[in-house]
Amino acid sequence: MLLTTVLVALVGVVAAAQDKRTFAVLRHYGTGPLTTCRADPIISPGQPSAHVHTVMGASNFGFNSTGESLLQSSCTTAKVKGDLSAYWFPTLYFQDPETKLLEQVKMFYMNVYYFFDATNDDTKAFPLGLQIVSGNAMLRTAPSTSGAAQLDPSRGKMQPAQITCPRANYSPASWPADSDGSEAGIQSPNDKGSGIGFPFQDCDGYASPMRVDVHFPSCYDPSAGLTDFRNNMAFPTAVAGGKLDCPKGWIHVPHMFFETYWDTHALAPRFQQLNGKATPFVFSNGDTTGFSAHGDFISGWDRDELQNIIDNCDAGHAGMHSCPGLKLGVNDDSGSCTVKCPIDEKIDGKLEKLPGNNPLVGWARGSGNVSPPASAAAPAASSPAAPTPSPSKEAPAVKSEPAPSSSAVPPPPSPTTLVHVAVPSSSPPPVVEAATSKTDPAPQPTPEAEKPTTVYDTVTMWQTKTVYAKKPTATAQSSGSADISGFKYVGCYKDKISRVLSGEVLPKLGLVSNTVCVDYCASKGFSVAGTEYGGECYCGNQLSALEKLDDAKCAMACKGDAGQTCGGDWALTLYAKGGSLPGAYKRHMQHHLHHARIPSRRHFRR
Repeated sequence: MLLTTVLVALVGVVAAAQDKRTFAVLRHYGTGPLTTCRADPIISPGQPSAHVHTVMGASNFGFNSTGESLLQSSCTTAKVKGDLSAYWFPTLYFQDPETKLLEQVKMFYMNVYYFFDATNDDTKAFPLGLQIVSGNAMLRTAPSTSGAAQLDPSRGKMQPAQITCPRANYSPASWPADSDGSEAGIQSPNDKGSGIGFPFQDCDGYASPMRVDVHFPSCYDPSAGLTDFRNNMAFPTAVAGGKLDCPKGWIHVPHMFFETYWDTHALAPRFQQLNGKATPFVFSNGDTTGFSAHGDFISGWDRDELQNIIDNCDAGHAGMHSCPGLKLGVNDDSGSCTVKCPIDEKIDGKLEKLPGNNPLVGWARGSGNVSPPASAAAPAASSPAAPTPSPSKEAPAVKSEPAPSSSAVPPPPSPTTLVHVAVPSSSPPPVVEAATSKTDPAPQPTPEAEKPTTVYDTVTMWQTKTVYAKKPTATAQSSGSADISGFKYVGCYKDKISRVLSGEVLPKLGLVSNTVCVDYCASKGFSVAGTEYGGECYCGNQLSALEKLDDAKCAMACKGDAGQTCGGDWALTLYAKGGSLPGAYKRHMQHHLHHARIPSRRHFRR
């Protein structure tokens, strides 16, 4: 009888865990990326890739990386030691409007959101060596006439990528009004701060310069195999109960979301003359529109560690490294994990052309999607390419061609650019230009031409939407209430990455309002409470800094009470017991900005 009761209880726990989405953010440490290099072991195995990538993750990244070789890495940029995966994406360049020379934009930092969908499926850890690609590197024309993302394969043409541009003021708009994508990017109809294509304004949000967002499919087809990235992944379909399910026989894996910040604001004085007219930014593949944002992933996870996180951790923005029960532990922030690119070529400084000699295409520089280029010949390598490791033992028996060696001549590009979109067999196929279907003959391996053009729609249950409230007309409106549990509103104050108020950070209170946050902080014995970004709560007895802001900076509607306003972007609505705010105390900075990583401005943070 007791055993039956325990089993019933366990079943109840599993069912409850599937009824809502949980997530944990994978953060990275160190003084920059693992490497910046013209390498892509998925698209161009054994040889230099067509364009430069910024790489995060495990140190065995190279021309021939596999899951098994990544497991032999000596270090990783991921804070969680159990993750020896590789994550990479196109490097962002800046073209000086005066000199026309190109230079790398500094990558500010990267986060990888791991979402565990509400689903009727069992969510499983990635198989070792699983390759996933999202986005289309060949795009130079707008993938849709809407700036909103579209994530449900049953709703038509998909697009996984957006660009977010946090700004202190959205007048003028970041993307020209009424743009159809032919001459500029398109703003999302749901959010002033995001859209498709590069924005035409400086992204000057505090600690939040321009950000490239890419979602990854979370349904794996084992019959396609680990390395058939053109066919092995699809996005789940919305079903009854607000859940997302994979096709029958497929495996539901975590839904990843790459969030890469680029320090574009530091360059603002050099492109002010372009604001509202053009953009000075270009991806390393030559895309001057930003439509080709994409990302790549090879899983090097310890599967038991990841499964434990899936089953037991809802750490949210506190970070995956704070998950309970991590067997393999967390990497020390004091170090750094970097490797040297095996290609000896100049990829930074003042460049007359992009590495790989990729032409600049898009908008004023010419339109139309580009054909997949053959990988350019490599300059003299500073070190030989690593030997190709043996295939993963977990890989299904599928036919594949052997990876070319670094000296092999790359295959010629296909005369027609094919874009494959994997969709569940139970849903109608989306209308996609030049697309193959799951039943079509296997396409020839053309570099990056067939990256899935997948899109996310903000109408789904896990939409990314920042709420911008109207400017409050009075202090009482900003605070929502002048007196809560003996606490009085004391004003709007600037927050920092190191956290001005850190006694208790982001307690799980559901939908936050000033009332909910103050009541909670008071119940825990704290004398100061603060709300931020419409739905965050902070408690404490002292503040590390005091910088008063205009009340208009704390104008975001509370998620728990639209009649109240809960702070803003790096702005705290503060309440103090008895209305007396303590002075700032001096605190030693334990982490530099590039080490802290917590929490940045982002849609999925909320």
